[in-house]
Amino acid sequence: MVTSIATTTSIMNPLSSSAMASSADSAPVSSTSLPTLNHESIGKYGLKNLSSLVRMEQSDYTNYAIGQDISKCGLDLNSDVEILKNWASPWSETSRSEVEPFFQIPTFLQNSTLAKKGKSPGAIETKIQSLTDETLFYIFYMKPRDTLQEYAARELVARNWRYHKDIQVWLTKDSNIEPVLIGQDVEKGVYIFFDPHNWEKIRKEFVLHYSSVQA
Repeated sequence: MVTSIATTTSIMNPLSSSAMASSADSAPVSSTSLPTLNHESIGKYGLKNLSSLVRMEQSDYTNYAIGQDISKCGLDLNSDVEILKNWASPWSETSRSEVEPFFQIPTFLQNSTLAKKGKSPGAIETKIQSLTDETLFYIFYMKPRDTLQEYAARELVARNWRYHKDIQVWLTKDSNIEPVLIGQDVEKGVYIFFDPHNWEKIRKEFVLHYSSVQA
């Protein structure tokens, strides 16, 4: 019984002398089981090899640390083309699958063409009033917590649209039918709702509580 307890103790405690002796006798440690640290191989990644970067020596390590000269990649850097928006990848020509669908902005819509004609694209707040209701709804639902969403909401309110906080949709009064006041801050009438799921305007009768509308 004492022998079995001692054996169990040596297994549970790997630092005991008996366990170390038994493991050394039964399974000798191979020289290839643990990686050997070569200080010369490690030094080329540290401060010791920084001098080669300063001298700009041509080596794989220098190219990896500094990078490649983009002018040697066959790109015309003197043109006005926005490379980052149109150049998907340096391997897009040899890739088996498209990195992203091919697209091309029409010439008459490019900023360089508009600038030559004296038509600056301008900021979105200067164009928000010229957008249709559907475009404003698209901006509102697709740009959450963005400044564009606030611009779209302000313009929709200016066009007599109101956001219903309970059912979370936009609605406006039907200009052909005047609503009837049926209680304090409550009216009944025909309203036009914009359904964002089916992306269409729906006309129906509705009882509106003023407290549920966000002006």
